[in-house]
Amino acid sequence: YLKLTFKDTGDGIPKETLDRIFDPFFTTKEKGQGTGMGLSVVHGIITSLKGVIWAESIPAQETIFTILLPSADPGMPIESNSDKSLPGGTEKILFVDDEPLLVELGVSLLEILGYKVTGADNSEKALSEFIQSPNYYDLLITDQTMPGITGSDLAQQILKIRPGLPIILCTGFSNLISQEKASVLGIKGFAMKPLAKEDLAILIRKVLDTE
Repeated sequence: YLKLTFKDTGDGIPKETLDRIFDPFFTTKEKGQGTGMGLSVVHGIITSLKGVIWAESIPAQETIFTILLPSADPGMPIESNSDKSLPGGTEKILFVDDEPLLVELGVSLLEILGYKVTGADNSEKALSEFIQSPNYYDLLITDQTMPGITGSDLAQQILKIRPGLPIILCTGFSNLISQEKASVLGIKGFAMKPLAKEDLAILIRKVLDTE
């Protein structure tokens, strides 16, 4: 295994909080300030790679995150970049999520697939960006659960400006909005978080190619 250790000096994390930090949607931030998906997504990515992550903390002193990832067998041939086999394109995409880390990851992934991507870490910024260039974008990908304007509200406002624009709505709360509800709003694509790059790549082409 390869071992990565991240250590800080700070207030530490109380035990009752430490036990829940990887739970989806658990957050210590005030209502409307965070989704609680950041560490959950990290945990999902590491687990999908057959690795493990855990945290230790000493109150008023430090917090340590440790990650173990399985190393490749030295005798195994290096595989070619699997992203080359994924469907891509050159369209212009507006990618919106209130977690800056997820915006950065999403933009990087989509750019690898060939798309021209503009990232926004809040709905207001995304709406302002779209209003300035309503005919520039070919696709909107937005998270649903965001402070202020939700993803579905953002989609409706943008569709008033440009009816028929392809939109993909991403959510981790299946009980708040479903694919059927999204379709009624004029949203053509629906995805559950965390997003797998293969599924997202295929969904993007499906939504764009049905235009």
